[in-house]
Order: sequence, then structure tokens, then C-alpha cells
Amino acid sequence: MYTSGKYSSRGPALIPRMKTKHRIYYITLFSVVLLGLIATGMFQFWPHSIESTADWTLDKRSVHDAPLIRLPVSSPIPERGDLSCRMHTCFDVYRCGYNPKNRIKVYIYPLQRFVDELGVPISSTGLSREYNDLLSAISDSDFYTDDVTRACLFIPSIDVLNQNSLRIRETAQALAMLPRWDKGMNHLLFNMLPGGPPDYNTALDVPRDRALLAGGGFSTWTYRQGYDVSIPVYSPLSADVDLPERQPGPRHYFILSSQTAIHREYRAELERLKEENGEALLLLDKCSNLSQGAASARKRCYKGQVYDYPQILQARWFWEAYFSSMKAIGLTTLQIINDRIYPYAARTYEQWNNPPVVKWSSVNSPLFLPLIPPRAPGFTAVVLTYDRVESLFRVITEISKVPSLAKLLVVWNNQNKSPPEETLWPKISVPLKVVRTKENKLSNRFFPYDEIETEAVLAIDDDIIMLTSDELQFGYEVWREFPDRLVGYPGRLHLWDHEMGKWKYESEWTNEVSMVLTGAAFYHKYFNYLYTYKMPGDIKNWVDAHMNCEDIAMNFLVANITGKAPIKVTPRKKFKCPECTAIDGLSLDQTHMVERSECINKFASVFGTMPLKVVEHRADPVLYKDDFPEKLKSFPNIGSL
Repeated sequence: MYTSGKYSSRGPALIPRMKTKHRIYYITLFSVVLLGLIATGMFQFWPHSIESTADWTLDKRSVHDAPLIRLPVSSPIPERGDLSCRMHTCFDVYRCGYNPKNRIKVYIYPLQRFVDELGVPISSTGLSREYNDLLSAISDSDFYTDDVTRACLFIPSIDVLNQNSLRIRETAQALAMLPRWDKGMNHLLFNMLPGGPPDYNTALDVPRDRALLAGGGFSTWTYRQGYDVSIPVYSPLSADVDLPERQPGPRHYFILSSQTAIHREYRAELERLKEENGEALLLLDKCSNLSQGAASARKRCYKGQVYDYPQILQARWFWEAYFSSMKAIGLTTLQIINDRIYPYAARTYEQWNNPPVVKWSSVNSPLFLPLIPPRAPGFTAVVLTYDRVESLFRVITEISKVPSLAKLLVVWNNQNKSPPEETLWPKISVPLKVVRTKENKLSNRFFPYDEIETEAVLAIDDDIIMLTSDELQFGYEVWREFPDRLVGYPGRLHLWDHEMGKWKYESEWTNEVSMVLTGAAFYHKYFNYLYTYKMPGDIKNWVDAHMNCEDIAMNFLVANITGKAPIKVTPRKKFKCPECTAIDGLSLDQTHMVERSECINKFASVFGTMPLKVVEHRADPVLYKDDFPEKLKSFPNIGSL
């Protein structure tokens, strides 16, 4: 079926012709809109005030284009600087507010040229390339905002990196003229050289009210703890430095000093430490037998031996992350301040100090808990198994009844036998994943597998079939209230044997508990990372070699990190294994108790202390022993002793 249409020289007449008065109206409206668009485009390319631009590259805009600001002699001068300032007294954190990314917003003041009444600049150098690089890096970062009303932190475009190039009084007056100065509240100044010879200062002399100072010369008298930020002094000579990767194997020295021209008292103290510690301290100084020049500036000597500097430092990752450029220094400073303002989302010790080999980004430390719910609710059950298939399937079936189970991960520790076919496994309503290990190690149960997406982990053996779904759900609920603890069912105790003069492992019935066995225990997955990558000494290898005590090692680790005792839940104490025999059951071996005691003494020696805490405490559900109808109890099916 076809339709006909009118055609003209301009094509088909698809739209009826409008009446003349309507056509004039729409033509007029279109003309107004077009003129508006043209005007908008013109203003886009017309020179804007620097207030609205985010471009901090000197190549695109000259400093000489910045507006000239004259400072009257009578301009106010800020106070010298409040040494009592702390984040809770001199910084308005409420200006930062809540945002989903937990990131502060930083505003950079527009570039201006400040001169006195006679037209003399307040700085002999103006805007240095180093300060321009710093501002450019910040303006290109996720911290930056060009909306002054959204800003949490303000950075002046007044360069105070080198105090020797400044006129102190006039620079202070220029700071006080900033529109949002407000006695320096929420303002950040960067200074690397607070003075020069012969009077080396330790902090910027420019009066700055309550402004934060990122400085490179602080002393214990001028640094305001938790408020100021101590930064490295950047050298342009470092631009072409190529540091080597750290070589494998043990370090030849524990401390290295490479600074030249140290004060004689400090040098004497280092010499004393050198005498006490021998080769553990390498004390370098300027080479006296080399001709002066650029080459000698990158050499250090000790007893006639010449070292390449800074290659001798062997700290490439730290150098590139925090020292190598003005960008690295500036963004690190902002991250430090960001961590103070959003402490629950702060970087961990590992993120600050470890090269990014380990995937720490997938886990939050329970020691610095977020104030918001975890992203992945529920828990992941990790079942370590070797060859007890029937018992394993019964454990899987029982755990699958727990409402908060999110995933079940089976760690298959038998390299000589394949796991059962997929069709033989129990059918459960949550994902079930089988991981095959390369070696039969007990520590495999504590590896930070990528499959563990929840923060809560239930470590459970393949023979623990007696725990009910109510007992497991209740244990998870207790862990949610104490996510930095080990929360488990089998309780154990360590005792001091006065006759033998050493620690003893005890499994008898007592009112005291200092350990919960990880054959059935909840914990935060953060501790998998610590166990795998940060376990002190040779404990991890010792456990794998002896095929025993991985649970005691985890108890030591958590107690040492948190300083807290574990939590035993529910009264159950008996844990039977229907398939265990004297041949394959570790806990039935006659030497088991002796080896467990040896473990405690070994671990205490490595840790250098006894971190385990003894408590007389057990968590039971409300109404557990009360004579109430079962339907009124949240956890009615709690087993007896």
C-alpha cells in the first residue's frame, strides 16, 4: 500500500505549511535562540577572568597576563601562627561534608600579581616552575573543583616554596587579602625552604594565622602534630634519576644515612649508633677525593668506598610514589589530609607502605571500621578438605541452611585426587566454588582468595557437621558486632607451666578462654592478608612443615594486632568427627597436645611477647535458657554442651 505526497524543489512536503503569523513567531524565536548560542560561543572564547579557569599550565597562559593587585601599606597582617592548632580546633571539617567518594574538594585561587604601593613585587621570582607543576597536578586530579562554594580546602596561587625569594610582610598581607582567608581556616600553604644559610629556619616565617603548612624543614618545636604535613624537599636534579629495583634477598644494612653537612651533634649521634650496630647502619658522607661538579654531587663515600647516589637507597617505589616530582608530593599531601577528614575511608598501612603487589584494594581493615554498611552482606564459608567427601557434603548441606550464607568456597587440598564431578555435589541456593591448591598446606585455608567477596569469613573443617543453622547464624550476628575479633565455637586456653617454665596448651573444660579454633570460626577477611603476607618470622612455614597449629597462629596474629581476646559463642564444646580415625585424625594423635604446646612457645618466641588474652566470657542468644515458647526465640536450635 502506497501513499502519495507533494514534492517541491526542496524535497517532499512532509509537514503542512504553517500560517504566516505562526511562521513569523517561530522564525523570531529561532533567531533569538541562535543569537544566544552565538553569544555563548563568543564568551567561551573571550578572555575570562582567571577566577573561572582551571588551566594551570604556564605554556598556555603567561603569568604576566594575571591581574595586578596593589597592597596598601595599611593592609592587615595575619597572626604569626597558632602553634596549638589541631584538626579539631583550626579546621572546619563540616565544610567538607559527606560525599560518596570520601574525597575532599580543593579550590585553587586565581593567579594574581601582588605588588606594594611602589609597584615592587612581593616575590623576586613570581610563580616558580615547581609551584606551577604542583598547582597543575592538583587541578588535573580528582581533588580539584573550580566551584569555590564546594571547596573543603583552599590553596593560594601565591608561591611560598622558597622563603628566601619572599618579602615576608607583604606576602602575609597578600594572604590576608584572599576572599576566603578567614584567619587561614582550611587554607594550605606549601613551603620547602623556610630559610637559608646561615640562619636555617624550621618553619615558614610568613605570618599565616591558622593555615595548614606542608613544610620541608620542621622541627619538633614547629611541627603541629596531626595538623601540618611534613613533605620532602624536591630537587630539579631528580628529574633524570633512574633508581634500580630492589634486589632479592636480605638487606645488607637496616639503616642508611646519606645526608651531607649534618650538624656535628647529629653526626656524633649517628657515629655512636654505628659503633653499637656495626654493619646494620651504613653512614655515608660527601666524598673528599673527588673533583667538584655534577658527578660528585651524586656520589657518597664511606671509608674510601664510593657509592652512587641516590641509587644506593634501593627504594624505587617510595621514591616514585612520594618523592620524585612536585605532582607526587602535592597529591600525597592532599591524600594525607583526606585521610584525616575521612578516617573511616583512610588508606591502610599496607597501602601507604607496600608496593601494589598484593590486592589490598579489595579489603577494608576491621581496625578502622567504616561507618557505613559493608558492600557485600553475609559471609563466605571456606571449607578446607582433603579426602572426606561424605562428611564434606554433609557440612555443605548444613551450612547451606544458614540465612546469611552468601557463598561457599571449598579448598581442595589433595593434589593426588580430583574432586568429585560437578553432578555429585549437593544442590544449594548460593554459589559453590571449588579451588584446587598446588600443595597440601594448612595455611591454604587462610589464603585471600579472589572468590571471597564478603568481609565476613567462616572457616570450617570438613568434619564439623554438628553445628546447627541457628548456631552458625547467631555466630555471624555476634561477629557483626565485633568484626575485629575471632568469633568461634571450640574454645581453648593457654597456661603457664611453672614446673617446666614454659607455656602449655589446654583443652579441658574451664571457665576461661584465650583461643577459638578456626575449625569453626568467623573472622574478617583482612586477616587472611595479614596471615599470608605479614605473619612474623617463619611461623607460616613452620605451620606448613608440621601440618599443625594454623589455628593457634591465627589467634596469635589477631590478638597481637587488636590487643583483644576472641569471643566464644554458644555453650557447645564437643565436636565429633564420625569419619575420623586414629590414622587420619590429627586431633587424635597422641603427640597432638605436646605439639600444640610447642606451637604456643614457638609463636610466643617469634612475636617476642604473649599476645593471647584470657577471658571468662561466652556469647549466648537472649532467652536461650528462659522458659519461653520456641517460636518467641530468634535462635531456638542452640545445642547443649
